[in-house]
Amino acid sequence: MGKPAGVRGAARTSVWLEGRTRRSARGGQPSGLDLERITEASVRLLDAEGMARFSMRRLAAELNVTAMSLYWYVSSKDDLLELALDAAFGELRLPDERHDEDWRKQLRDLAGEYRALLVRHPWLSPLVGSFLTIGPNHVAFSDAVHRIIRRTGLPEDRLAGAISAVFRFVYGYGTNEGHFAARCAAAGMAPDEYFQHAVSVATSAPDAAEVMRESIGLLAAGGGDTVAQMLDRDFDVALDLLIAGIEATVARNARD
Repeated sequence: MGKPAGVRGAARTSVWLEGRTRRSARGGQPSGLDLERITEASVRLLDAEGMARFSMRRLAAELNVTAMSLYWYVSSKDDLLELALDAAFGELRLPDERHDEDWRKQLRDLAGEYRALLVRHPWLSPLVGSFLTIGPNHVAFSDAVHRIIRRTGLPEDRLAGAISAVFRFVYGYGTNEGHFAARCAAAGMAPDEYFQHAVSVATSAPDAAEVMRESIGLLAAGGGDTVAQMLDRDFDVALDLLIAGIEATVARNARD
């Protein structure tokens, strides 16, 4: 499992296991400062400036406190990143536990929520594979995933594979979409403008022109007038294919 910059050694486990946080301040600490406020500020700063510029010193300046004040609540920057990661997962609208709603709808809804989360917070995807994702919000997300997949009727030995197929696809799609949004922002262009610019540049390259023309033809065949519409369309088609695969596996298992 990978580790973000700043994680040293193999001894670190998780901020949720090691009891290194304090929820509120004691005497001598800045009034109004607590772990929740620090975590919220961390998420805002990561959204605004990205993970590369995130530091205890920068966060302290955002909160108008000294960097040493933050160490009263957490032991390291990695603790804050882990807390911010789980706080972001708290934004997900999870399906309720009713069993009368179709699992396909719940799966589509939760996949869409996860995709939007990854696009909204581009710093999230590298952290997902960097920490033990055992914070309360991620655990609730994982529990919802398990409940939905179990209701598909897949045999036990196919459940983990189905979860991987759907949610690793969503992870990759949302990560790439977030990268695209970041490139547009860095170039100071709207997504449609940037897309047209990228197509123009790519089709002018002799080695890429033919493949690019074919790709553009595939995009046009699928419909959609804007980049956002094309992204939504392709996401929905891919998810429908995955759900169809689950249904086919369940049907085949029933026949066998």
